[in-house]
Amino acid sequence: MRVSVLLVAAALALPAAAQAKAPAGVWQNPKGSVRVQFRDCGAPGGICGRIIWASPEAQAKTDAAGGGKLVGRDLFQNFAPSGRGQWAGSVLIPDIGQSVQGTITQTGPKTLVGEGCLFAGYGCKQQTWTRIK
Repeated sequence: MRVSVLLVAAALALPAAAQAKAPAGVWQNPKGSVRVQFRDCGAPGGICGRIIWASPEAQAKTDAAGGGKLVGRDLFQNFAPSGRGQWAGSVLIPDIGQSVQGTITQTGPKTLVGEGCLFAGYGCKQQTWTRIK
């Protein structure tokens, strides 16, 4: 009995991040112009999101900004668990060729909210991504 109480207490003491399940599958941005597939990477529980498809318009916009090839690049880089259903890492902004610190939060089975800021809480942008597969 004492052992089972200790096991329950230990399980409850685990950080919420360790209990969160990484978003799986293919997700698309609000405009439907980019699709990303998440995979395990980096630290335990860490994830990366690789661009597996981009519309010709999205690719042209990135090319015009000097960002080059879009498909095959990690849009979400080295994300580590940071809370229940939340991960923090770097977000690539292809239009400007820079990565910024950001978070992704899975708010439902088919909804993922990504947020990143250009500088110390300024120039922030939030997008709601939708699972498609």
